[in-house]
Amino acid sequence: MTRIDFYVLTATTLEARFDFACRLAETIYRKGYRLHVHLEDEAMARAFDDRLWTFRQEAFVPHVLIGEQSLPPAPVTLGWEAPPEPGIEALLNLNAAIPSWFSRFERVAEIINQHQEVLSAKRECWQTYKSRGYEVKAHHINS
Repeated sequence: MTRIDFYVLTATTLEARFDFACRLAETIYRKGYRLHVHLEDEAMARAFDDRLWTFRQEAFVPHVLIGEQSLPPAPVTLGWEAPPEPGIEALLNLNAAIPSWFSRFERVAEIINQHQEVLSAKRECWQTYKSRGYEVKAHHINS
């Protein structure tokens, strides 16, 4: 069964959420997992793409927007509509809603910060996962 992890930040800004998402993506990549980051729309995906290049001077997270895929496949994909190709083990969901195809991943990460819109959306996600019988773990992060 898919493992669901919620990372709860004390920060209130959407920028802090993006910064933590970049650090988490880097960690997942360094552990050898293929990762898909699911975003709200193309504008958010392009903003996250830019942030992955600049969030830390010495960081490198090889990634590509879905549709711009190259060979060999990048270990991190960014998308906002359709599911990624098979074989990706982890999902980082930065979309307000849960994608219908989330259960195909071994791991799903959700990031909550104290921004009111994010709190409301992710509370609903938490309840949806729980009502479907998934074990949900919270990790409190001082940000």
